[in-house]
Amino acid sequence: MLNNPLRPPRPRLTGPIFIYALADVFGLSCVGIGGSWFAAGKGAIFTGFPASLAEAVACTAGGVVVMIWAVARILREIAKQAPEMQANYDRYIAAHHPDKVRQAPSPEQD
Repeated sequence: MLNNPLRPPRPRLTGPIFIYALADVFGLSCVGIGGSWFAAGKGAIFTGFPASLAEAVACTAGGVVVMIWAVARILREIAKQAPEMQANYDRYIAAHHPDKVRQAPSPEQD
């Protein structure tokens, strides 16, 4: 199922990508916890946290920072797979859409 030949290739899930995705989920949870205080005026997810505006702002802002950091790292890890993904995509196009195969660039003449 993961290597379905009928769909274009996707990036591989590596250990670092998984770890950064977990950090992203943690950041999203912090945003949700901090945002719940703004919606309810008290900690709606956890009873005693956040207990003040300062805690809610810190939790929300910290969560946003962690999310941005994690997404940047995930994109960096996916970019490392670019040559492999391009080769897999070229094979997919050649097998399923031979009329759309990219031609190698020809040397330009002066």
